[in-house]
Amino acid sequence: MLQAKAVDGAALKTAIEGRDGKMLASFYTDDAVVRVIDRNNPPSKPREIHGRQAIATFWDDICSRAMTHKVDAAIAEGDRLAFTQACAYPDGTRVFCAAILDLSDGRIARQTVVQAWDE
Repeated sequence: MLQAKAVDGAALKTAIEGRDGKMLASFYTDDAVVRVIDRNNPPSKPREIHGRQAIATFWDDICSRAMTHKVDAAIAEGDRLAFTQACAYPDGTRVFCAAILDLSDGRIARQTVVQAWDE
């Protein structure tokens, strides 16, 4: 079982840029939901990942890819944290992501991710 940890902008940046899927998964509540909106998952039918274990699998997949991640900005206010992220694959493909997180006792309860890929 993953040990839950509180999240802040600095910890999130360290985990994302370090491609540390275990650390990322530790930031979520057991019943967290991640909603992904992109070209293949439009707002009317977003991809939803339910529960910390499923979210851990999601992050393990992303962190195992040969790509770089850079958190450009992170802003916290109350029980919300937002950040932007730029990613690049070795072939030059770029991805931009904006996310907003709803926190519960310092952990992520709900996350909405909007991402755009080079096409």
